[in-house]
Amino acid sequence: MKKKEIILKGIPASPGIVSGKAFLYGREQYTISRRPVKEEQIQNELKRFKDALVQTKNEILDIKKRISEEMSAKHAQIFSAHLLVIEDSMLIEEVISKLKKEKLSIEYIFQDVLRRYIKVFSEMDDEYLKERISDINDVGRRILRNLIGAREDVLSNLKEKVIVIAYDLSPSDTATMHKRNVKGFATDIGGRTSHTAIMAKSLEIPAVVGLEILTKKVESGDEIIIDGTHGIIVVNPAPRTMKKYEQDREKFIAFAKHLLDLKDLPCVTLDGKNIGLAANIEVPEDVPSVMAHGADCIGLYRTEYFYMNRKDLPTEEEQFKAYSSVAKRMKPNPVTIRTMDLGGDKFLSQLDVPQQMNPFLGWRAIRFCLARPDIFKTQLRAILRASALGKLRLMYPMISGIGELKQANALLEDSKKELKKEGLAFDENMEVGAMIEVPSAALTSDILAKEADFFSIGTNDLIQYSLAVDRVNEKIAYLYEPAHPAILRLIKSVIDNGHKAGIWVGMCGEMAGDIIMTIILLGLGLDEFSTSPIASPEIKRVIRSVTISQAEEVAHGAMALSTGKEVETYAKKKLREIVPDIAAELE
Repeated sequence: MKKKEIILKGIPASPGIVSGKAFLYGREQYTISRRPVKEEQIQNELKRFKDALVQTKNEILDIKKRISEEMSAKHAQIFSAHLLVIEDSMLIEEVISKLKKEKLSIEYIFQDVLRRYIKVFSEMDDEYLKERISDINDVGRRILRNLIGAREDVLSNLKEKVIVIAYDLSPSDTATMHKRNVKGFATDIGGRTSHTAIMAKSLEIPAVVGLEILTKKVESGDEIIIDGTHGIIVVNPAPRTMKKYEQDREKFIAFAKHLLDLKDLPCVTLDGKNIGLAANIEVPEDVPSVMAHGADCIGLYRTEYFYMNRKDLPTEEEQFKAYSSVAKRMKPNPVTIRTMDLGGDKFLSQLDVPQQMNPFLGWRAIRFCLARPDIFKTQLRAILRASALGKLRLMYPMISGIGELKQANALLEDSKKELKKEGLAFDENMEVGAMIEVPSAALTSDILAKEADFFSIGTNDLIQYSLAVDRVNEKIAYLYEPAHPAILRLIKSVIDNGHKAGIWVGMCGEMAGDIIMTIILLGLGLDEFSTSPIASPEIKRVIRSVTISQAEEVAHGAMALSTGKEVETYAKKKLREIVPDIAAELE
């Protein structure tokens, strides 16, 4: 009897459409009895624990090395978090203490401690920390398996091409997938920022996460369609559905190729105005993707990843090498480096930063930098030195007022004086800008413009702070509206104030990569769009299809509307009229 078709909606993790047989991947469930041990057996239990830790560490180092060779050092860094779990002195000491006190087998004690750690992390409000449960689970499972001598059930041993279905996939699960035999995957849990999503994009296989009930609806061998672009899973598709998605897949491939054909064409409107098309990157290894997708420059180089998942602070020399490698590869095109934006969901594992009730509103970004000039100036010196080797621009995150901007610039001047004394070269004319992502900065942008060479609007936080919406809270996600009239008015004010002062204004938040909003932003006068490399071709296609007067007319119409929903509907209608092929793909 033919099984009924089921359609589920989740979170898009990696774009593309694929179909195939489901492989239901179940995490090993070990039954460990409560076995007492005698006093004279304690030392042997401790040795077993130490041996399991060493074995697990070697396994992870092997995976890290393989990923570094096959993909990149950036993706291998994910496993640095796993190594930190193994070396966590608090966890190890708690296991040893409980073993000596309770005199139970080491595997029983370890499993008990592990469960407590996972419970603590799962109850935290911080979404980033919640997603680290996967790291703890993965390492704990490996240690437990090595303690009891169980055989590893790895995805790399798949004998046929399948779509992997799981409650969750750890980074090492994902990394050991043999790309030849894993066509795509889908999970019950996970978010856009999870390591699983990152690895899916790196492997270039379609993936959907956060499906909640998927594993309860699927059996191994079921036919599955994954639409990673829209976050849709179809279980046991009807013939008509299968035919539709096969057609959609062909369209997706053809459309992506068509967009990439634009990569060497200029980003210019129909009436000849050049618009900056930039890309956002995390690490130097992202530069080839920038070039492959046709961006002109780098509008946001996020530097905080140097500081995460490590036990020491990055040195000036280490940062200089990374910044200069990007500067040289992009030369003569500019690279905008954002100084460290730590705090919120990005934390320093090696610093004693106190827990904060509201981390996104707390000691973070420029506030942290100004409070720790020793760390900040190390970065400023590295950026300045790299500026001698290419065209670098620098910008500060989370500026809330003129005082912070002046303080930061004073530290920059101090760094310049130090380098001059040491006879080290730098670009005296390097542009220095401010990110506008706090409402107070947007409302005083006329004042800030007197001290900045450019503005870059960070819409992710600007929307969150302006609308009082936690963008990772699914209960109020519907209130997170980039098209809200308040946001449009703030953006217009920033652009107008920047232009009055004779400085250019860019945007590096997610809104810059939202093609529904491209024409409106263009009409508001935005000078540069900086987005993920993969979104660059779509943005360029829209810009090359419209005149400035058309865009200004669309923007004027949008500014007259009362709600975000009205603006979004209106923007889609105009996109459909002006760039029908893009609109059709979107729908």
